[in-house]
Amino acid sequence: MDGVVIAHETAPARVLIGQGACDRVAGEVERLGGERVLLVSTPSAAAASERVAGALGTCLAARFDRAAPHTPVTVTAQAMAVVEATRTDCVIAIGGGSAIGLAKAVSARTGMPQIAVPTTYAGSEATPVLGETENGVKTTRRDPALAPGTIIYDPDLTLGMPRGLTRTSAMNALAHAVEALWAPDATRLTDALATEAVDGILRALPEVLADPADPDARGQLQTAAWLAGVCLAQTRMGLHHQLAHVLGGSFDLPHAELHTILLDHVMAYNLPSAPGALARLTRLVGPNPVQVVARLTREYEGPTTLGALGIPLDGLRGIAERVAANPYPNPRPLTADAVLDLLERAW
Repeated sequence: MDGVVIAHETAPARVLIGQGACDRVAGEVERLGGERVLLVSTPSAAAASERVAGALGTCLAARFDRAAPHTPVTVTAQAMAVVEATRTDCVIAIGGGSAIGLAKAVSARTGMPQIAVPTTYAGSEATPVLGETENGVKTTRRDPALAPGTIIYDPDLTLGMPRGLTRTSAMNALAHAVEALWAPDATRLTDALATEAVDGILRALPEVLADPADPDARGQLQTAAWLAGVCLAQTRMGLHHQLAHVLGGSFDLPHAELHTILLDHVMAYNLPSAPGALARLTRLVGPNPVQVVARLTREYEGPTTLGALGIPLDGLRGIAERVAANPYPNPRPLTADAVLDLLERAW
């Protein structure tokens, strides 16, 4: 029988999840054949980095704590100088997307194995995707070799996340799952993962915001974000992620806050052209999923508009034209005027 043949590939992954999982990191280094570890992080992950450093013991050869958003190639060059000076053979990322992106960039340049220990819900650790920024332009590539050899999810490392970052990072994860629902290469498996991720995030996030130090709620949110990250790895992202990449690279903006500000606007634009995604979201949250997500954005105590992030209004036309000229796959066709209208609403 003739018909459409869908090819689904699932990358091999080893995931440790649960309280105390990060204490097993030295064993994972040995399993991957490493002996001298470069530990990369951001200053905001200092406490978690100290715990992982202690668990590594004599395996720890060097540290680099200047990972930056959008993985600037200039920062990667600084980390590579440390690699060459200390002869490290394994890289561990501790933190959010900035640290994990830097570890991927180092691994891509050296071939060394990597371990990701996320302290946010960004999801990059579950993907074979690397986005790097050079001269204000962010380019993204996908390669199975970019995926970490081990991911360690330990909710203990997320207990100190501020409420604001908790919200925006979870919204980042939510965006992965929502876009997977309208992806052109969605399958029954990605639909199931995305649906479970959306449900888990929307259920656990209010509990975590009410009691950020609750490890059970943190663990539930972390698990849902993992599923969303797998969606990001398995499907092609659309307009929402393209806008986050172009805006973030052009204006050096925080990735999670961009996701938070943009998501309900992109949902309002795309859902009329994505009936399958709309049906699944409606079953989960009721007749107006856009309103549910918009409420989560409005309750954020930080910037909730592109204007509040400092983006100039007269810069939006150029962004819209760049997006429309080379669009990511998207359920609703894009024109520069339509994208500009969306951006102005978000501004």
